[in-house]
Amino acid sequence: MRRVFALCLLLLVPAAPLTGQDPEPPTDAQVLGIGTDIPGRLTVPVTIAGKGPYPFTIDTGAERTVISRELAARLGLAAGRGVRMTAMTGTSHVGTVVIPSLAVSTAGKARIEAPLLDGEHLGAPGLLGLDSLQGHAVSIDFDKQRMSVAKSRRSGFADYDPSDVIVKAKGLHGQLVVTDAYYRGVRVRVVLDTGSVLSVGNLALRARVARRQSGFQTVGLTSVTGEVLNADYTQIGEVEIGRVKFQNLPVAFADAAPFQQLGLNDKPALLLGMDALRQFRRVDIDFARREVRLALPLGVQGARGPTTPWNGGRL
Repeated sequence: MRRVFALCLLLLVPAAPLTGQDPEPPTDAQVLGIGTDIPGRLTVPVTIAGKGPYPFTIDTGAERTVISRELAARLGLAAGRGVRMTAMTGTSHVGTVVIPSLAVSTAGKARIEAPLLDGEHLGAPGLLGLDSLQGHAVSIDFDKQRMSVAKSRRSGFADYDPSDVIVKAKGLHGQLVVTDAYYRGVRVRVVLDTGSVLSVGNLALRARVARRQSGFQTVGLTSVTGEVLNADYTQIGEVEIGRVKFQNLPVAFADAAPFQQLGLNDKPALLLGMDALRQFRRVDIDFARREVRLALPLGVQGARGPTTPWNGGRL
């Protein structure tokens, strides 16, 4: 059985409302160097209370920013309240620490209570979650191996290229869900999850796939809690997102807890991981406008029409 490290959604419910207010969002983009901790995932330099920087994983599937026990101990952060956390393998109660301030580029939070997890399972000193990115646009440039964080623009994405694919998303429990996505004509709800190496589909989508193909391989998905969830892995075709069509998209299918938390158990749904996102030259996510822009590979840039066929998504 193969084992794949997959973060997937981290959904947390605090015991009481948090205090503190966000600072004003930045007005200009700041380019940040990207490092890698686990292959396929990205990190950016984060400062905590003016100390650092520390390489945090960018995780658009995580509702909250998370810090490793090791870094929290090194910084001497005070204990916070306990929270209930939903990860890949289920729900558990974890402790938190109070981060006085956190910044990535010029974006940041004045005060947050960050859940504590073991660094060996995170694969990094921490996860940069949606709470640190709301109201901003994030650009991940795979060609140049860099990312930028900037205040969302009213006019939308800058440097628009006619070949780029722009898809709208809907808000669902803090997540952005792309609904303009289909598997062989059946609508699929897609959540962009930069914290997961591999794309994960729910059992409703697996049932659709199983009607046309067999030969699933068992893999183990390791959660940030260190627990392992068995999944059925295969490659599927005819997956459309906007006007992009994947013909060989690797997907691990499992009854993962995040699907139930988001109310997507009974509807075909997919957590689109880094294996798929890295097939694009650039991925831009505007959280305020709820838009996603996908820059196609150079080899298919000139393609036009309602759908751009692409033999991408190979593991």
